[in-house]
Amino acid sequence: MRPRLVGIVNLTEDSFSDGGRYLDPELAIAHARDLARDGADVLELGPASSHPDAKPVPAAVQIERLEPVLDGLRDLGPALSIDATDGAVLRFGISRGVDFLNDVRGFPDEALHAALADARCSLVVVHSVLGEARASREAGLSPDRVIDAIERFFEVRLAALMRAGVAESRIVLDPGMGFFLGPDPETSLRVLRALPRLRARFGRPLFVSVSRKSFLRALTDRAVEDAGPATLAAELYAAFQGADYLRTHDVRALADALTVLQGLDREV
Repeated sequence: MRPRLVGIVNLTEDSFSDGGRYLDPELAIAHARDLARDGADVLELGPASSHPDAKPVPAAVQIERLEPVLDGLRDLGPALSIDATDGAVLRFGISRGVDFLNDVRGFPDEALHAALADARCSLVVVHSVLGEARASREAGLSPDRVIDAIERFFEVRLAALMRAGVAESRIVLDPGMGFFLGPDPETSLRVLRALPRLRARFGRPLFVSVSRKSFLRALTDRAVEDAGPATLAAELYAAFQGADYLRTHDVRALADALTVLQGLDREV
């Protein structure tokens, strides 16, 4: 089965790949429309960078960035997602009826869980080490520990969300990649190899975001702007391993590659 493609629209000043390019709502809307034409099934709007060195962005500013772009994309066609961690921003997304909420800390705020249970959107529960102490975060997870750590994380998060009344059918799992796991590239590679294990263990759709990530740049010694070939290789591998959603900056390249592989009668 072909994965759904999630096009990235960063409404930020300091995202590692394209920070500052789409702060203007009109530019963001035009970029999102390009991604939709290229084949995006989902458009994900990020009003604040999740990079640990990024400057905090107040919730009011994040909502101010999101509102005109959501208005401009209302009737475009692809599903809409908000990539945020602040409870006020997530509640705003619920009020606007977005199709997905993506929290890179895995929805840890129990005060928000009742609102999540009452909502209809899918929840992308992301595993990461971002919430850990700085020293631990910088060391990251070792390749030998990472899969067990991810499974324990998802067990806890799924139990909490379902206890609050969130239907399991609404939950999508993202094991995290790059700095979400730590600086060792092998850790991310181990996770990509283990996607079938995670699918079998939890029975939930898998959401994979490797686009231009640090582990690919470390492996290839390429700059962000030159990470396209490495990204495409990792995305296609994730598709073969059963990823249900692939979050990408370059929807056109990935859509074309998947189309060719399907034409060659490969299972994707």
